[in-house]
Formats: sequence, C-alpha cells, structure tokens
Amino acid sequence: MQYYGMDALVRIISHLAFIYLAFWGLRAVRLDTLFRSFNNRQIRLVMTLVAIVLGYQASSFFLEVLALCRNLFYSFQ
Repeated sequence: MQYYGMDALVRIISHLAFIYLAFWGLRAVRLDTLFRSFNNRQIRLVMTLVAIVLGYQASSFFLEVLALCRNLFYSFQ
C-alpha cells in the first residue's frame, strides 16, 4: 500500500516540475506579439494553460519511459 502512495507523490512532483519547466521555457517565447497590447491577463492565461498542457505531456512521457524501464528490468530478473 505504501508503494502506491510513493508512486502518487513521484507523479505529482514530476507533473509540477515539468509544468514549471514548460512555463519557464515559454517565457522566452514572445507570445505578446500574437495578442493585443492591453490583454496582459489573457496572455498570462494562455501561457499558463499551454505550460500545463506541455508540462503534463512531457511528464507523462517521462513517467511512461520510467515505467517501461522498470518493467524491462523486472522481466530480466
């Protein structure tokens, strides 16, 4: 039972870390040129939502690769 709790904690930390990295990377992209200059809230909202989508997808990929490696390791034991 404790394994599931640890797995959930790793997944949450991974998702949040990758969302932060995606947001950090998106700050270098000039998205404000796509919007009108007076819509700062909308720019931040779009950046946040795109960062969540990118971060979640990257984290899911990373966790899936870890799970595949773990299963591969167990298959050779």
